Amino acid sequence: MRKNVYSVGQVNTYIKNMFAQDFMLNRISIKGEVSNCKYHTSGHIYFTLKDASGTLNAIMFAGNRRGLNFPMKEGDKVVATGSVEVYERDGKYQLYAREIELDGAGNLYLKFEALKRELEEMGMFAEEYKKPIPKYAARIGVVTAPTGAAVQDIRNIAARRNPYVQLILYPALVQGDGAVASIVNGIHALDALGVDVMIVGRGGGSIEDLWAFNEEEVARAIFECETPVISAVGHQTDTTISDFVADLRAPTPSAAAELAVFDYRQVKEYLYACRSQMNRRMEQRMETERIRLSHMRDRLKYLSPANKLRENRKYAADLSDALAAHMTQIIGEKRHTLALLSGQLEGMSPVRKLSQGYSYVADATGKAVTDAADVKPGDLLSVHLYKGTLTAQVTETELQNGMNAGGNCGNEAAE
Repeated sequence: MRKNVYSVGQVNTYIKNMFAQDFMLNRISIKGEVSNCKYHTSGHIYFTLKDASGTLNAIMFAGNRRGLNFPMKEGDKVVATGSVEVYERDGKYQLYAREIELDGAGNLYLKFEALKRELEEMGMFAEEYKKPIPKYAARIGVVTAPTGAAVQDIRNIAARRNPYVQLILYPALVQGDGAVASIVNGIHALDALGVDVMIVGRGGGSIEDLWAFNEEEVARAIFECETPVISAVGHQTDTTISDFVADLRAPTPSAAAELAVFDYRQVKEYLYACRSQMNRRMEQRMETERIRLSHMRDRLKYLSPANKLRENRKYAADLSDALAAHMTQIIGEKRHTLALLSGQLEGMSPVRKLSQGYSYVADATGKAVTDAADVKPGDLLSVHLYKGTLTAQVTETELQNGMNAGGNCGNEAAE
């Protein structure tokens, strides 16, 4: 008797229905390493999950890309969640992924990114909240493990750069259970102690080892700390939430010590250079002031009251000499003029005329008699001679035409 015969399509459909009815296969999470990862232009992602025992084809449709929050690439170890179904045309089953997340450390990375975004949105990374690191710190607090390379590096660099700086260590757990609380307590204790700057960190390690510095409690303790904080966690390539919140990030604990501890030898050299420069400038300034003082002295000598007084005295003496010379000249000229006038006056002098025999006749009122017609017989006249005066009485007048107007003129008295 012949057995039932089915088509390939019927078998594939039957198997597909069996897969669809399996509750576990409808929502299953599968862990494996990504290979043959291809991003199609349609937005779909085709890849293969593999482990040591086998491989499984997988696809994530473009509509489910929201379930992937990292750029998946070859070699990523992931956990893909979705359903295992049969593709009827090829008769193959594959994983239809709806969510994909990194496995192990990858999960921590997702937590890291989520907390980073949250704290950044809250403004805890903003530059305006960053406090400046003091340039010359005298007391430096350190929150780290009491043993290990980190604390030893900090001590060595501090001793080399400035042995006078005081290091205050808070021995804290930096990984494992209790690490978060220990670090937070250390930050609070050193902040209350009033150190100038604080170094919070540890040496390198895996992301799991460094995870305490990615916790929100540590980030908030650093953000709320009044003391400037330098974060120094791991190696240069390691980055933690503490690095973003801290006032300054150092790539390593050694670098943090370099940033926190000032090199006193450089400061001494700087001070010596400043002193030399100050001395040079002082000498230059003093020389400039000497020259200025000399100019002012010359100006003062020229403009001094004593000098002005001497100049005025000399000017007054010159004026006096000029005045005397001018007066002498004027007197000489006046004397010459006086001599000329005196000669003229001498020639016109009545006295000289009198000395030559002439006389001056005046009537009783003292008025000069120049016309015989002005007198009459009997009038008394005064006759002024060169020496003496005569009083005469008119007895007779003779007019210019020769006519007699009276008797003779006789003298009655003479002086």
